[in-house]
Amino acid sequence: MNQGSTIASFFSRVRPLTSLLPGMLAVFLSSSPAWTAGQVVIATTGGAYDKALREAWFDPFTKKTGIEVVTVAATNAEMRAKAAAMVKTGNVAWDLYLEGEIQAGSDKHKSITEDLTEFCKQFSTRRDLVSDACLPGGARLQSTATLLAYKIGDPNAPRPESWADMWDTKKFPGGRAFPNFDDPWRVLAAALLADGVSRDTLFPLDVDRAFKKLDTIRPAVTVWWKTGDQSVQGFRNGDYTLGQIWLTRARALQNEGYPIGWSYKASFLVGDRIAMVRGAPDREEALKLMAFWLNSPEAQAKACEILSCTPPSSDAIAMMSDAARKTMPTTSDIQNNIVIPDAKWINDNTVMLLQRWNEWVR
Repeated sequence: MNQGSTIASFFSRVRPLTSLLPGMLAVFLSSSPAWTAGQVVIATTGGAYDKALREAWFDPFTKKTGIEVVTVAATNAEMRAKAAAMVKTGNVAWDLYLEGEIQAGSDKHKSITEDLTEFCKQFSTRRDLVSDACLPGGARLQSTATLLAYKIGDPNAPRPESWADMWDTKKFPGGRAFPNFDDPWRVLAAALLADGVSRDTLFPLDVDRAFKKLDTIRPAVTVWWKTGDQSVQGFRNGDYTLGQIWLTRARALQNEGYPIGWSYKASFLVGDRIAMVRGAPDREEALKLMAFWLNSPEAQAKACEILSCTPPSSDAIAMMSDAARKTMPTTSDIQNNIVIPDAKWINDNTVMLLQRWNEWVR
């Protein structure tokens, strides 16, 4: 065979293969959606909370869009500090982070996050969503409570219900747990309620009186937790019997089979928002992730079924089991027991509160 015929024979065999390349490439790309669709980096508080969000929200979103969701675990204080530092230096590595409902309304928050006004317009006519489901400072993730949780022992023994009970170490012996991070208002508020201040006159907080009341329980405090996981691990280890913790973490412990109860008669309404860091590198993908949450009652229902939170969509609440809905606060609880904090007062006095708290807790 001469050289010309050899070359012709070679190309006659290659040509059918080259005609298949476009189809092969399409198959490869479709089987690797994350490789082509990008990612979103979101900071959460980790642990059981992150696990529930991944199962209900992140993984279904990735399955539908091909966009990978990368999570970073941090405390709320660390998230704020890290986000502020990234914006200041212009080296932004995160797209989203979870921020407390109160802090999301502060001027400091606005200075380091994207204004979501335009994004929120698409949800303004949704009847199933609460009226503040989407605000300039962030999209509502869920509402929950910081409350009194306790270990269930003798089924015939009285159970603590109020913050006064939390302070009653004779009637309810055992170690106590309180949060210790950059948001001390809820500990001070509990102290004032335990000291007889009424819910209606709680704010503005009488800080001096609160610390005097805290002095009386300090010897019984065995856990000062900085993360939700620390509050969970302390209960697992038997480090405390009564504690002020997040309802989402109390429910996670209950799901694990631990004997834990809680009282809405000693609780504060709190919640999380999904905030976008100013200059987020994956802005469009991050907006899609937020939209997926607000547009997916199924995802909301699944997450709040696990965490015992209240989702922003009434359709999601309807999808939750009767057992899960029974753990949510009733209308009576909200009207008569649960404290709705004064966000403006807290934000206006954040620096003073934190300074006084750090001086006392050390």
